[in-house]
Amino acid sequence: MRGAVMYGPGDVRVEEREEPRLVEATDAIIRVSAACVCGSDLWPYRGVEKLGWPVPMGHEYVGIVEEVGAEVETIKPGQFVVGSFWGSDNTCEICRAGYQSACVNRVAMGSLGAQAERLRIPFADGTLVATPEIPPNDLIPSLLAASDVLGTGWFGAVAAEAGPGKTVAVVGDGAVGLLAVLAAKQLGAERVIAMSRRVIAMSRHESRQRLAREFGATEIVEERGDDGVERIKELTDGLGAHSVVEAVGTQESMLQAIHATQPGGHVGFVGVAHSVELPAMDLFWGLVHLHGGPAPVRRFLPELVELIWNRQIDPGKVFDLELPLDDAAAGYEAMDERRAIKALLRP
Repeated sequence: MRGAVMYGPGDVRVEEREEPRLVEATDAIIRVSAACVCGSDLWPYRGVEKLGWPVPMGHEYVGIVEEVGAEVETIKPGQFVVGSFWGSDNTCEICRAGYQSACVNRVAMGSLGAQAERLRIPFADGTLVATPEIPPNDLIPSLLAASDVLGTGWFGAVAAEAGPGKTVAVVGDGAVGLLAVLAAKQLGAERVIAMSRRVIAMSRHESRQRLAREFGATEIVEERGDDGVERIKELTDGLGAHSVVEAVGTQESMLQAIHATQPGGHVGFVGVAHSVELPAMDLFWGLVHLHGGPAPVRRFLPELVELIWNRQIDPGKVFDLELPLDDAAAGYEAMDERRAIKALLRP
C-alpha cells in the first residue's frame, strides 16, 4: 500500500509500505477514507523533535472497516468509523475515569502511520466510534477533525472550565486553537477571545481571524507575549480571563496563557510542549489552575460525532488544503510555511 514516511527534517516521501494485518484478536483493519497533517507533525519536520528515521507518519484518520479480529464485538466490517489518535481499551481504570490517552494499554496511532491507504486499529472496540451509516462526502472533513484537532480543542476548553458566563481566551490560531474557540462557544462561554498571531501583509492571517469569528470568537487579540496579556486584561477590567486555552506548546505561549488568567481561573494546555519551563512563583502567586496534556479524544468522540452528524457544528472548515495522499509532502510544506491551516489527504 501507499503511505507517507518521514526520512528526516523536511523530507517526507510517499512510498510502498507493508499492508497492515491483524496482530491481536482485538484489532481491526480499516481502509482510510481521509487522513491529514497535524501541527504536531511539524515538530519533527522542522527538526525540533528527533525521531528514529525513517518513520511512518500520521495519527488522524477516518475510514471503512474491512476486517476485525475474533474478539471485536461492537465494530463491524462495512462501518464507517472515526478513531482517536491513541488506541485505548476503554475498560481500564484510567479509561473509565475519562483519560483514555493515558490508558494502561495505550498505543500511539502515530507509530502505525495513518497517512496511508490502510491502517491497523488496536483495541477496535475501545478506540473507534462508528457513524450511523456511511456519511456523505461533505461530512468527512468534519469527522476527520474529530479524530484529533476538534477533540483536542474540546479537551482544552473543558480543562479550562469554559462555560456559561465565562470569558475564554484561546492562545494559538492553528487548527486546535480555532476549534478550541468553537468548543468554548458550544460549551456556553459568554465571550471568546482569539489570540491570533500577527503576520503582516499575509492574507492567511485574515482568514484565520475570519474563521475564529465564524466559530464564535467575540474579539481578536493580535498582540503576543506581555503585550497580549496586557490586552486581555484591558478587555477584562484588569482581571484576566476566567478560562484560557493554550494551543501552541512554546514557552511564550504557556506564560502568556498563565499570565492572562485571572486568580482562581483555569488554563487548559493542549499544545505539545517543547522546552517549556513553568515558573513556580508565578503559579504560586497567580492562583491559577493548570490542567492539560494529550487529549483523551475518545471520551468526547460519541458526542462530537453526533454534533457533526446532525450538522450542529462544522469543524471541517479548518481544512483549507486538500491533496491526494501522494502529494503529502506538499501538505507539510504548506503548513510549515503557514500557507495552510490544515492539510487533508485523500488516499
